[in-house]
Amino acid sequence: MKNKIRIASGQGFWGDLQTAPMDQVSKGPIDYLMMDFLAEVTMSIMQKQKRRNSELGYAKDLVQIIEQILPICIEKNIKIITNGGGANPEGCRDAIFKCANKKGYKNLKIAAVHGDDILPNIDQLRKQGIPFTNLENGASFDSIGHKMLSANVYFGARPIVEALKQGAQIVITGRTTDTSLTYAPMIHEFGWSWEDWDKLAAGVVAGHILECGGQATGGNFSADWKSVPDLAHIGFPIAEAYPDGEFIVTKHENTGGLVSVDTITEQLMYEIGDPKNYITPDCVADFSSIKLEQVGNNRVRVFGVKGRPDTDTFKVSMAYADGYTAVSTLTFTWPDALEKAKKADEILRTRLADLGLHFDEIRTEFLGLNSCHGHLAPMPDKINEIVLRIGVRSHDHHAVERFGKEIAPLILTGPPSVTGFAGGRPKPSDVIAYWPSLIPKKDINPIVTVTSI
Repeated sequence: MKNKIRIASGQGFWGDLQTAPMDQVSKGPIDYLMMDFLAEVTMSIMQKQKRRNSELGYAKDLVQIIEQILPICIEKNIKIITNGGGANPEGCRDAIFKCANKKGYKNLKIAAVHGDDILPNIDQLRKQGIPFTNLENGASFDSIGHKMLSANVYFGARPIVEALKQGAQIVITGRTTDTSLTYAPMIHEFGWSWEDWDKLAAGVVAGHILECGGQATGGNFSADWKSVPDLAHIGFPIAEAYPDGEFIVTKHENTGGLVSVDTITEQLMYEIGDPKNYITPDCVADFSSIKLEQVGNNRVRVFGVKGRPDTDTFKVSMAYADGYTAVSTLTFTWPDALEKAKKADEILRTRLADLGLHFDEIRTEFLGLNSCHGHLAPMPDKINEIVLRIGVRSHDHHAVERFGKEIAPLILTGPPSVTGFAGGRPKPSDVIAYWPSLIPKKDINPIVTVTSI
């Protein structure tokens, strides 16, 4: 058993800083690189891609990243764990193997973790008595079942640990929890019991800190963002983990950013509902028990974490098609820029009503003024220019399409001094809505396939 491992965060979302993985594997010692690519809406996007092309459905950026870092990872024996497999972990694995073959690598083991996609089995599972009731509002699945785009179970660390046990250097998963990408190697390396709740919870906390990449090292930092040095070269976080469950959050030397009690505290508050009950597939972590201590420059010790037994259900993340939307913008200039924009909004709404069009929502924002704070934002009398952004959402495709045809006429039939019309008539696009639910653990099992070249 090792007495310490270093787990580095390389991505916090699909589209994150592309240089971060290379920095993590090349600028200092690490044992594992975890990369988080998934969010709730991401799975539905990947499912759409897979339906168009059965070989796709994963984060293509991931293949490019691994192609760049693989020589160093092989040389240093750095293991990679990522959920970038999305809706097609096996397809992602095959694409990585293709790159590895071109470069002549041998004896590379890649694990694909799948079985989380239950969309093809929804009807059968419903017949077995699983209601898939909405967790947030108690709504019946009957209302949206025919519109489902994706349905994925959140697995925990168990299949990743199994993949590591089988010798995989790269583990590609579908919808596992973001935190499991970090605490799986702790369980594997330290031999933790699946009933050692405090240690498992500590691993979950480490995963929560690492899962958003640079957000833990001074990026998106609210408390004192001006104090964060060299954000242009921000170093992503690293968890220096120990067998007793304690860990230190740090980053590579000579990189930008900041690791402090404040930056870690802010990240710990991210997406937290009940801090005493942070539920994961493997345990329930009590975030109110976390203790932090600054133990050096860019080094924060995390300790005292308490945990409780896991539940008997997995969370299921579902997405469904819920209508159409279109958005357009117009820019109005001085003088009376805001007054002109408000009048244009009034004119457009009147014309839409005259046409008898009905929308679930019409939203108007004045960019640079109130698009973030809404009605709380002050409305100054004088402003050089203002961007009117207006969007509609409806289940009526015709109404959304006709909205797009009413924007351009405002240029010559509304208030003067208009510019910046965004790209012609907007095109409606599918609205993707989120449906969270639960499934008994006894009714679903992950599949781990380890392949080598």
